[in-house]
Amino acid sequence: MTIDALDLPVKPDVFSPLSLRRRITNNAATTFFVASFIAALVPLVWVLGVVIARGWYAVTRSGWWTHSLRGVLPEQFAGGVYHALYGTVVQAGVAGLLSVPLGLMTAVFLVEYGSGRLVRVTTFMVDVLAGVPSIVAALFIFSLWIATLGFQQSAFAVSLALVLLMLPVVVRSTEEMLRLVPDDLREASYALGVPKWKTIVRIVIPIAMPGIVSGVLLSVARVIGETAPVLVLVGYSRSINMDMFHGNMASLPLLIYTELTNPEHAGFLRIWGAALSLIIIVAVINLLAGAFRFLSNRRR
Repeated sequence: MTIDALDLPVKPDVFSPLSLRRRITNNAATTFFVASFIAALVPLVWVLGVVIARGWYAVTRSGWWTHSLRGVLPEQFAGGVYHALYGTVVQAGVAGLLSVPLGLMTAVFLVEYGSGRLVRVTTFMVDVLAGVPSIVAALFIFSLWIATLGFQQSAFAVSLALVLLMLPVVVRSTEEMLRLVPDDLREASYALGVPKWKTIVRIVIPIAMPGIVSGVLLSVARVIGETAPVLVLVGYSRSINMDMFHGNMASLPLLIYTELTNPEHAGFLRIWGAALSLIIIVAVINLLAGAFRFLSNRRR
């Protein structure tokens, strides 16, 4: 048997014009993407560095996380952001409690049950909500909840506006996670005589749950720093308010906006301290999302 008779793979000519052009294109694309990544990373690191440098003194001071600004004078650097921290967490938490069930049911409908015109309309409305600016959502809630229905400005109205901003993120992330579940698992469950609703509840959703939870936490991190809803729908309070339906309630974005009018050095410290506190909260939420996904994958 001759060598020509053997079906051996032909080694590509690395010096051919086509191979050389591909290597040049690959190196150019790699260089471009690395340079773009560095260009995007530089302002991010710079912003984080400035916020940490200017806000570190405030967040590490005793009482920053456990006291409010009740009775504190504008020029006096005392108290803390406990009242604003409570308002931020409660407003985002209530928004999450309202948007997560709606988003989950909408995503299940689109993936498992939907067909025809209703799916197209629902998808279009979700896309519209995803592009709505926060100020538009705040003005819509103001015109409906306050001007039309007659309710007063409150933290609950802020949560309703945050629901409009969270809902498309929850729907899209949940929808993508549900589509990643293999159809073989659904068909195996149907072959065993399990109803469709029980297959979704007992098989599909538990498998997609790590991604769903991560998407929900990321949506909370996205809306937790919104300023427009708190400016339009609730007033600022220097003390803590536990009632979401009555009275003013502070939040970290609203505290930053309010202290901008304070010309004293204490106001400067509160602004950067509140900004760093907000960054810390968002970082913790993202770490929780990553940890939950890691633990879920390990358990599976």
